[in-house]
Amino acid sequence: MSISVALCTYNGAAYLAEQLGSILNQTVPPSQIVVSDDGSTDASLAITKQVVTDWLRENPSAEVDLIVLKNVTALGVTANFEQALAACTGDLIALCDQDDVWVPERLARMSAEFERRPGLLLLHAEARLVDAAGMPLGLTLLQTLGVSDADRAAVHDGRAIDALLRRNIVTGATMMVRRKLALGAMPFPEAWVHDEWLAVVAASTGLIDLLDEPLTDYRQHGNNQIGVTTLNARGKLGRLTVPRTARNGRLLSRAEVLQQRASRFEPAVSAAVLALIDAKFAHERMRSALSPHRMLRVAPIVRAWSRGDYTRFGLGGQDVLRDLVQVV
Repeated sequence: MSISVALCTYNGAAYLAEQLGSILNQTVPPSQIVVSDDGSTDASLAITKQVVTDWLRENPSAEVDLIVLKNVTALGVTANFEQALAACTGDLIALCDQDDVWVPERLARMSAEFERRPGLLLLHAEARLVDAAGMPLGLTLLQTLGVSDADRAAVHDGRAIDALLRRNIVTGATMMVRRKLALGAMPFPEAWVHDEWLAVVAASTGLIDLLDEPLTDYRQHGNNQIGVTTLNARGKLGRLTVPRTARNGRLLSRAEVLQQRASRFEPAVSAAVLALIDAKFAHERMRSALSPHRMLRVAPIVRAWSRGDYTRFGLGGQDVLRDLVQVV
């Protein structure tokens, strides 16, 4: 199967050459690299073209097509990735951030899983967190995200939708998808980030899985367009003082879009998964409608807790506490 790489850039000159080198020097190289630049004002595009040109000169037998898309007006991360994915022609597409580094076997390891499992739509992997200089931070991506053994088991057992209706655990920079999934998931809704949307569509219509081995050095340098955040106890308590309206409105918008579009997904979503998606929407609608007065929130929260909705569709006790104490 042919492999495309969808690489989105925005003022990424500092680390782009190293990332491109790690892509070009894969043990199984891609047949195509699509770079979609979201209006960079630095040398990102010049670096891209120079690195690929130099590599092809040094590897004259290699066949790697480079497609460069330049946005005059910035689209934002999600729409820019949608544009890059739409331009890819490979059977498989590996999503790529501008500032990471791939281990040499990433494409080989992931594409082999798709070859072995025809029903697999999306595969994501563990990543090693590194600092700006590429030095390990002593953490992995999934550790930082707090992905539990139960989440991993759900994904491995073909029940990824159960984990994803609680929260997203899939990071685009570690992801490979079948092209048919990417095309079928378009247009990407504004309420969703591209990787979260691809994951939930894949989990609703077919099979996704997780490789527990780190295949990417996921660089954290302070200017990431999307990075990871590790909260200590003080940080988690600090969330309770943040007004709840914007977050709950965002969760409701996402659940509503999913509920509206799920019945039109191809392949068709099972009745059981559609029922889960409907219940998720109902739960977020209840949360968004909670009273500004804390005492009036107690009864609907207790009812939802007794039904198990806070555990099925969120972080359990953490979300109960948020809904009880956060100000509007």
